[in-house]
Amino acid sequence: MTDKLINFSLKSRLLVIIAFIAICIIGKVSYDKLPIDAFPDVTPALVQVFTLTDGLAPEEIEQLVTYPVETAMNGLPKVEKIRSVSNFGLSVVNIYFKDGTDIFWARQLVGERLNEARDQIPEGMGEPEMGPISTGLGLVLFYYLEDETGTRTLEEMRTIQDWVVKFNLQTVTGVTEVLGIGGDERQYQVVVNPEKLIAYNLTLHDVISAVKNNNLNIGAQFIEKGQEEYVIRSIGLIKNIEYMEDVVVKTLEDNTRIYLRQVADIKIGGAIRRGMQTRDGIGETVAGMVIKLIGTNTSTVIRNVEERMKKINSTLPEGIKIVPYYDQKVLVEACVKTVTSALIQGIGLVVLVLLVFMGGLGGSIIVTGAIIVSVLLTFILMNYYNISANLMSLGGLAIAIGMMVDASIVMV
Repeated sequence: MTDKLINFSLKSRLLVIIAFIAICIIGKVSYDKLPIDAFPDVTPALVQVFTLTDGLAPEEIEQLVTYPVETAMNGLPKVEKIRSVSNFGLSVVNIYFKDGTDIFWARQLVGERLNEARDQIPEGMGEPEMGPISTGLGLVLFYYLEDETGTRTLEEMRTIQDWVVKFNLQTVTGVTEVLGIGGDERQYQVVVNPEKLIAYNLTLHDVISAVKNNNLNIGAQFIEKGQEEYVIRSIGLIKNIEYMEDVVVKTLEDNTRIYLRQVADIKIGGAIRRGMQTRDGIGETVAGMVIKLIGTNTSTVIRNVEERMKKINSTLPEGIKIVPYYDQKVLVEACVKTVTSALIQGIGLVVLVLLVFMGGLGGSIIVTGAIIVSVLLTFILMNYYNISANLMSLGGLAIAIGMMVDASIVMV
């Protein structure tokens, strides 16, 4: 069989040359398409469900939130195990599927069961939501916002992060989530005076209901006038503190109205925090994390994010800029450069040894061509099976060069 293959190759030299060129082209294209990471991602097929609650104790969260979510997820196909953590104000349920399970199919199943879980969670105890479509290696870039003027408050910086930077970065292809850290999340806070509530015979529930009911835009169809239609709108969305102050909490029998400003002080403040982000151990700052979509090319995603950051910097208020301080691309490029260098050095060393021991340039070129074809075929198969180019896969390829040479030398 081997003799027939060699004879066929010698008689069909043009066909062999065309096949060699085709493998080189397809191999190069496949290598360019490979997802490049520093290390192989061994994260299992995992779907996380997060539920934020308003300050409930871990025991209550376990009973009222975590248990209903776990119960709803039991019985899903290909589920291996379910693990959960109930913290103060937060429930995390991890659903592990069998290796090889399509993550998008798994998320679809979990999403369908979440509706059942929501019905079992008491009202006001939080809404369960799935986490980002990412893995443990998905945190590809960290950055912070720098205020060169020193005049911005932490609340203003966090607002810029949440409403300007985050929304722009999330539109980058390959980015699944952008998380903000540090600063004060802006809130409209209604500080109720208990004595005034008693004086007006009101309860805290009356205040909450009044604010909710007066923060709506309602449509009322349209009115025809001649050949025109006039759309009827009832605009009630709260836009500023003055709007909230004019909310009617209660109307007395003599049509006297009790406004929100009469029973509470309304102000803008920060949400309750459980930590902070510091810079150089000196002062507090506002930062963010970029999480990439599972299966995407890390280097490509980071490059696109950095390009978008340049555009965002040009639109931010004067004196504010985005400064990256952790870039996974540096680690990825260092790993790939190390392995690629070892691969090239290995091929060069093999060629040198062949020239010395085989005593001919022709045979050395043939064996070197066999190595190149083997490497390119490996890239084609890696692309087909969606295997990333990383320290382990490329390292194994570099080590295997010696094994690739053996058969070629024998044939030559």
